[in-house]
Order: sequence, then C-alpha cells, then structure tokens
Amino acid sequence: MYPFSFHHTQKITDTVSLKKESPEGKYIAGGQSLIGVMKLRLDKPSELINLGSIPELTGICVDGKTLTIGAMARHAEVAASADVKNCIPGLSQLAGLIADRMVRNMGTIGGSVANNDPSADYPAGLLGLNATIITNQREIKADDFFLGMFETALEPSELIQSIRFTAPIQSAYAKFKHPASRYAVVGVFVAQFPGEVRVAVTGAGASVFRLTEVEKALSNNFSASALDPIHISADGLNSDFFADSEYRAHLIKLMAIQAVNQAQ
Repeated sequence: MYPFSFHHTQKITDTVSLKKESPEGKYIAGGQSLIGVMKLRLDKPSELINLGSIPELTGICVDGKTLTIGAMARHAEVAASADVKNCIPGLSQLAGLIADRMVRNMGTIGGSVANNDPSADYPAGLLGLNATIITNQREIKADDFFLGMFETALEPSELIQSIRFTAPIQSAYAKFKHPASRYAVVGVFVAQFPGEVRVAVTGAGASVFRLTEVEKALSNNFSASALDPIHISADGLNSDFFADSEYRAHLIKLMAIQAVNQAQ
C-alpha cells in the first residue's frame, strides 16, 4: 500500500464537498473492487471518503410497484429482503448469485453500479429492469448510464444515492459463472413489462448491453421456444483464454433461454 487519507462523513452534502476539494480522492462503499486495484497499484487515490456512515444511502422500501434501494445496501441485504423478493424476485435472485458470501456481505449495489465492471451482475439487472439511478444531482435512466468498460455517466463528484425500480410482470437472471472469480462469463437478465420485454447481457462485451432481437421475439411470445430461430452474432464479443467470442455467443442464447424458463 501507500499513504492516503481516510475520511468519515455523515451527510451527503459534506461528502460531496470533500470530494470536490480532493479531485484525486475516491468514494469507497464496500471496497470489494477499489481495495483490490489499490493493492495492485492500478489506482492510487490520495483520499478515501467512506460512505458507510451516511444514513441517507441505506434502506430498501416499496411503494406500490416501485422498489427503491439505497446505494449502500449490501448484496446480501438485497438477496434476503422480503420486499425485494415480493416485488422483483429476479433482482433478489441476481444478488444471491454475486461472488461469495463474504463479498455479498460487504459489497454494495451502489458501488457495483458506479464501478460498472464489464462482468458484474447488477448492471444487467438495472438495464433489464429499466431502472433509474438517483444521484445527488439528478436522475439517470439505466439506458443512459452505462457508457463503456468501467465508464458511466457519473460526473467526477457525483454520488449515487439510491436506485429505483418498477416491478415487472416477471423477471429472472441466469449466469454462467467463472469457476474462480464467480464473475459472469455471460449473464442474462430478462424482464417482461406490459407491452415490452427487456433483455440485458453482462460479461460478454466491453459493457452491459441489450439484445433487441431477443427482446422483439419475446415481446411477441414470452417463451423459450421463441428463441429457437435466434442467432447471436459473435462480432464484438469478448474473447479470452476461458471463453472465446463464439462460445460467449452460444452462452448468451443458452442463458436467455434459462432466464425465460426461470421467469415463468
């Protein structure tokens, strides 16, 4: 490691002000991604600003068909929440598939979304559910939030406060896990809304993306059989020693079928 300053704040306004005064600093939520890259010296923030003591960033609540999750909600909280299970079972399922028990008890939904790892699970959930990311400055639709590998629409000092979801008719998430990291080699989230089906893929590309051809097929017939004629192109997909682009293309279709079957 190397020297850095560590700050605790209890109000969002103070937290954002401190970040503006320390442009080389970083917000830290669960620390599951940031601490790792710091240990490898891939990132060297001069200041760490802890978000764990800010009450406004916590909590899970339901109002009718609207589910709001505070940015500091741990993965384990989302997975275990009765409100999440009743409102959006697919999101609860997704949270329970993240990494291992230790990571689920430390990592946060806001930290994962802000980091936008190309193999993370939550981005697929947010994009598939057409979620809204609420920050200290504005509201951002998921379609406009995830811009590229580890890149989001967040401005330098902008802070995610909560994430808002509207309950779909049905939803599910299917993931082919990397055997070591448990990140998604390919993960597919499927959500059916009145008049619309959304399908989001993580792990296969530089960032999470939607499958419009699959969405169209499922909008006409929400069943696994609707995907039989679909061909997923390998163009632009990730290719590495564990899974090449053709294999990932094959997995996308398999995970989409599995997610539809689980949703039903």
